[in-house]
Formats: sequence, structure tokens, C-alpha cells
Amino acid sequence: RLTPRTPEHRMTDLTAAALPSLAANVSVPTYDRAAVRARIVHFGVGGFHRAHEAMYLDRLLEAGHTEWGLCGVGVLSFDAAMRDALTAQDDLYTLVTTAPDGSSTARVVGSIVDYLFVPDDPEAVVAKLADPDTAIVSLTITEGGYGIDDATGAYAPRDEATLADLDGARRPRSVMGLLAEGLNRRRDAGIPAFTVMSCDNIQGNGHVARAALLGFAERRDPELAAWIAANVAFPNSMVDRITPVTTDETRAAVASEFGIRDRWPVRSESFEQWVLEDRFPAGRPPFDEVGVQLVDDVEPYELMKLRLLNASHQAMSYLGILSGAQYVHEVCTDPLFVGFLQGYMHDEAIPTLRPVPGIDLDAYCDQLIARFGSEAIRDTLARQVVDGSDRLPKFLLPVVREQLASGGRIDHAALVLAGWSVFLEGRTETGEETPAVDSRLDELRAIVADDAEKLLDYAPVFGDLGRNPRLRAAYLAARAALAGHGARGAIAALSA
Repeated sequence: RLTPRTPEHRMTDLTAAALPSLAANVSVPTYDRAAVRARIVHFGVGGFHRAHEAMYLDRLLEAGHTEWGLCGVGVLSFDAAMRDALTAQDDLYTLVTTAPDGSSTARVVGSIVDYLFVPDDPEAVVAKLADPDTAIVSLTITEGGYGIDDATGAYAPRDEATLADLDGARRPRSVMGLLAEGLNRRRDAGIPAFTVMSCDNIQGNGHVARAALLGFAERRDPELAAWIAANVAFPNSMVDRITPVTTDETRAAVASEFGIRDRWPVRSESFEQWVLEDRFPAGRPPFDEVGVQLVDDVEPYELMKLRLLNASHQAMSYLGILSGAQYVHEVCTDPLFVGFLQGYMHDEAIPTLRPVPGIDLDAYCDQLIARFGSEAIRDTLARQVVDGSDRLPKFLLPVVREQLASGGRIDHAALVLAGWSVFLEGRTETGEETPAVDSRLDELRAIVADDAEKLLDYAPVFGDLGRNPRLRAAYLAARAALAGHGARGAIAALSA
């Protein structure tokens, strides 16, 4: 539930001029946004970025660190909608955070002070990257945005813009092409390199960003690639905050409860975590002053999050969708699904983890179930399964690989993979169309339509893992259980 409206609420279009007139239960920036220097450039200004990194930087600006504002960059054609929303609102937006008890707070975030749209003016983006004042370039370009082959670790981009840039396009349009050109100009002008900070849900996201940028640069200019390798830092990070997609319902709720007409507000859970490797030779904000954990080794934290939280999203979503559920809280308040998720986390994922400093893993799992079960967040299962062929190899399959190597259990994970294969067939158990969105969807559907067992031979997802006879047997048994008993019946049989 949201905070009840008070009588003084008026409906107000969100702009800088309107901030003084917003309701008393809406927090607004008190710093001078005109004095903010946008020393961080961010690619991928979506809901998560605005609920996470931009929120932390807003806190720093409130504390007086006005040299650490954000310039957002949109690369894809659909980013035009974000450009238009932010332009109309002086780059402001409303962040509503919802606690487990359903109560909500609203904050107008002001840390984004500029937004550039690559199709409008790619040269403006390159110039911003080459500007000596730019110290950090951060990324939320999705798990599939780096062009790294999960099976081989090699740079193998598939998107049209990157391929065009590699083919010698006159003006870069892809993220890696823009980064490479910005760094090329800095090198030529004798300007120190900026730091590239990935905020995507990928194990070793800094290493992946480095491999992608070097892979691109080596094909265009080996000397530039060598300079990048010697001069650019790529800190790893672990990021965590459940942030559902903004819908018209979100917009209506913000208008009704807080009196703000916002074209693109963000709703997130109240929980937040950011663990960041402290490696910023070009300088960084005092992140530690606003709750960011700065550490020497991120890996224990990122493995915990990826294999418990992100893999659990995959575990619940395919089976939940097949059984007719739509929302995360539906399955995560259902004892049958909760038992299944706890079984996966404790019996399969935790055995693959290293000790995590300061974290009780059993308590962390209980906390995850509580977070997933929040009805107020209204996160959808469909959001969790977008580009499953990119997510499963990063979140779930590393657990399977390690458990196979150690002789541990894999039956929960095998049921998830079997659920994915049935999901790809296109229909739930009640006959509804599955919400399948994947860059490889046509290819995947053709495979399962021919022979569902052959899905395990699909190298871009499974590499050589699918040839493991124990995995194949478990997968086929799980497929049979789903065919005979449905998702709930298969989970019940596994639990028994």
C-alpha cells in the first residue's frame, strides 16, 4: 500500500520549476542542479539504474559532492521514449520505494543532469566521453549487451550496430564503438583514461566489460586495444535492488498517491545493496558515505547474488508461468514453490559458494523469500524470463556445472531447464501463450519443436555441459514429470 494522500495534494506535472509545490510527503533535491558536474556517463538509463546508481549519486549530491552528477546515454531506438520523458521533466523522475509492509516513500531524483541520444547525435556522445572531466563510464546494457559468448568466453557480437561499427562505420553507434572512439580521442590528446564500471548482473562484470571492449578495439585498432589494456580500469561490482518495469498502473499510482504526473517514474523495493571493487585510478565519488560497500574482492558477494537471487528468479518463473501464475509474489507465498526455491538454494546453490564476509547465507535465503513475497512490489514473472538464453548460462548453469563436478544434486536445476524447454514450446498448462522474449527465440523454438532433448546440444547456451549424461538423464526425467503431472505436480514429486 502507498502512503495515503493528504488534502493538500495537487496534481502537478514534474518539472524543476514545480519542485517547491510538490506535496510534503515527497522528498525533493535541495542541491543546486545547475552547479552539478556530470562526471559520470551512463549507458542504459532504465528502471534499475534510476533506482540504484542514480539514487546513490543523488544522495551524494545532497551531501554536497556536486562534482558527481550523471549524463545518461540512450543507444537503442526505443530509448527515444526515455529521452522525451526526461527532456519534458528537466531530467527529473520520481523514485517510489516500497517496504515489505507495503508502505511507500517518494523521492524526486535529480542526479541525471543531461541525457544524450545516440541516433540524434553520436558525435555529442563521443565528445562527452573524450571530455577530460568525464572520469567514469557506467553500464547497464543487460547480460546480452556485451557480445561475449557464454560457452567460449570469446568476443562474438551479434547486434547490428556493433557489427556495423566493426565493419568501419563512419560514426560509431554501438556502446563498444562509442567507448573505443572516446578512449581513442583521449589517447591522442594525452588525456588519462576514464574508468569503465559495469553494473550488470554478470559474474565478473568488470572482466566481461574489459573482454568486450578489448575484443572490439583489437579488431579496429590493435594499438588502441593495447593502450586500453594498460590504462583503463574495469572494477567488478555486485548490484541488487528488485525494480519492476514501469507500467501505466505505476504512473497512475504515483499521480494518485503523491500528486505527481510523471512520464516515467520508478518503483522499487526498499532493499538496496551495491558491493564495488575499489579500483578507480581516474577518481571516484565517496561511495562509502552513502552505503556502498567498497571491497578488494567482489566475487563472493556476486556469486551469492547471482546463484541465489538471480538464479531463483529463473527457477520460479518458468515453472510459475507454466502453472498459470503471473506475479513473483504469487509463487513466493505459495508453500509448494517456496519449498522448491529453498531446496534449490540450500541443496544446489549454496554448496558452490565461498564464504561471504559478514553474510549468514541461511538468513540471506530467508530474506530473499521475504523480498520475493512482497505483494506491494508486483514484480512479474515475465520480466524475469526476458532473454533467458543469456540469463540461464550466467545464473543457473554455473551451479549445475559445479554440482556435476562435485557429485552434488542437480534435480531442482534440471526441472528448471525442463520448464524452460516447455516454456519455449509456447503454451502454458492452461493454454495461454507464454511471454517469451529472447534474441534467439526462433532458433530455440525450432530446436524444441524438433526434439526437446536437442536443446541441451545448443552450444551458445550450454557449451559442452549439455553432453553430460547425468544432466541429460535428469533433464529428460524432469520433462517427463512435467508432461505427466504439470509444473506443480513435478515440484511436489521432487519435494517428496
